[in-house]
Amino acid sequence: MTLVLSAEHEALRATVREFLAATSPQARVREWMAADSGFDRDAWRLMAKQLGLLGLAVPEEFGGAGGSAVELGVVLEEMGRALVCAPFFATAVLARQALLGSGDRAAQQRYLPAIVSGELVATVAVAEDEGWDAVTLAATPGWSLTGTKSYVLDGMDADVVFTLARTPQGLGMFAVDTDAPGLVRESLPVLDRTRRLARMSFHAVAATPVGDPAFAGEVMRTVLDHAAAALAMEQAGGAARVLELAVDHAKSRFQFGRAIGSFQAVKHRCADMLVLVEQAKAVAYHAIAASATDADDLRLAAGLAKAFCSTAYTRVANENIQIHGGIGFTWEHPAHLYLKRAKSSELMFGDPARHRDAIGRALGV
Repeated sequence: MTLVLSAEHEALRATVREFLAATSPQARVREWMAADSGFDRDAWRLMAKQLGLLGLAVPEEFGGAGGSAVELGVVLEEMGRALVCAPFFATAVLARQALLGSGDRAAQQRYLPAIVSGELVATVAVAEDEGWDAVTLAATPGWSLTGTKSYVLDGMDADVVFTLARTPQGLGMFAVDTDAPGLVRESLPVLDRTRRLARMSFHAVAATPVGDPAFAGEVMRTVLDHAAAALAMEQAGGAARVLELAVDHAKSRFQFGRAIGSFQAVKHRCADMLVLVEQAKAVAYHAIAASATDADDLRLAAGLAKAFCSTAYTRVANENIQIHGGIGFTWEHPAHLYLKRAKSSELMFGDPARHRDAIGRALGV
């Protein structure tokens, strides 16, 4: 599958890049990193109401633009470059996909228009302390939830969370308002402060079933496939920005009367980084194209993209610090911010080894 971005896609990219340059410069990123919670609500409203980013991949009947995962991927690529501190991924990727995949018209009509308008911040709680595949959260007919979910993306800022729980009949997906009695949210300590995680403890919390429980497990697995493809686009964007930082420094930093980029050792590092970035873009674009069409090989394409882009982004971010030398290790320079984002993204939705194992099983290797 080959994805070639159109002129409209490139225009979208240019608009988003200009918007993020104004609303998410490094100084603003560091400001929100230092905050205990919250995000820039003014920028969020602009994303929703002026640019329509939250509704890009939402059907028109729910107030969205009716676009696909490709348009969303272009936006995420730019957000990865800018290290945006906002619950965009949780809301526009995870929650949106959970709702659309559920096939629950009532839930879609209740939540999607509010997501599109920016009035609702949503997330999906998947992982538990035992890992990404564990489901011990218990649903009692009635319905109420008891148990714990961990590593919930933007869980402290979400207004509603969609989660998988175990019912007497099997798995089911449920929606929970985060201000519901009995729900306790705890902010988790994280390496990457540009992306917040939370632990949610449910103590007989009232919940609303979403979708047909017979398909809840498969719906959530598909949500994670789409999320892996989307995250690969974000990782590819971050890696491309890191390469730019390294090359710019190599051109402007002089030693022994020459730009350090003229030395063969630095040239080789930059060339290796370029190869990784281009490969990451290739597999990410393939995965997001599969996501846009719900292709039969989506799980395989998304797993490949997540595994490769995770490794590539981390390697490029490490090389960027080496090329910058002493300044690359300082708090004031953004190099460490990209490395921390690369490491956190590497582990999100499972590390590369987990995805490679899944690919091997799927191929019978």
